[in-house]
Amino acid sequence: MTVGERIKNLREKLGISQVDFADKINVSKQTLYKYENNIITNIPSDKIEAAASIGNISPAYLMGWDNNVVPITNGVKNKKPGVTINVLGRVAAGVPIEAIEDIIDTEEISEEMANTGDFFGLQIHGDSMEPRMYEGDVVIVRQQDDAESGEVIIAMVNGDEATCKRLKKYDGGIMLLSNNSKYEPMVFTNEDIVKKPVKIIGKVVELRGKF
Repeated sequence: MTVGERIKNLREKLGISQVDFADKINVSKQTLYKYENNIITNIPSDKIEAAASIGNISPAYLMGWDNNVVPITNGVKNKKPGVTINVLGRVAAGVPIEAIEDIIDTEEISEEMANTGDFFGLQIHGDSMEPRMYEGDVVIVRQQDDAESGEVIIAMVNGDEATCKRLKKYDGGIMLLSNNSKYEPMVFTNEDIVKKPVKIIGKVVELRGKF
């Protein structure tokens, strides 16, 4: 769900018309329509903050970064019960996720998210995914052995440590893409995938930046 779709969902849950909601965040009805229908996708941060304030939720929730927030009550942001997962410093080949001992921290995810699969956190190393992900950031990963083209995944190549890349599928194989343009795509034929091997171990569902 996009930011605009979350804003629309919030507005409808609150029972506020487009005209009134647009007035509250100081934009025209036409602009709000474009937000909600993904015609304008680069929504200014002050408008996101204003919309979040109306619903007593965090801007991070509207951005899709925080799925564990409920409305503020009496000035205190209440959190739904969460589930703690381990953050791993590295994932080595041949070791089941649950058996890895390189645990450097923990993170909390919502019960709703936890109910959709098995999760772990992984610390980002290097600059291959900059400027979206930086050294030391943590990604929340759902364990799975396949993903859709365009999704960010955690993969093993040649039995080395797991790497975070964007997946692109084509007829003859896959490419693993870095966000950082100084890194060339890693291209693997279907034969390579079997022989090397190349193995997807999870899909990144959330990024938690660290400062």
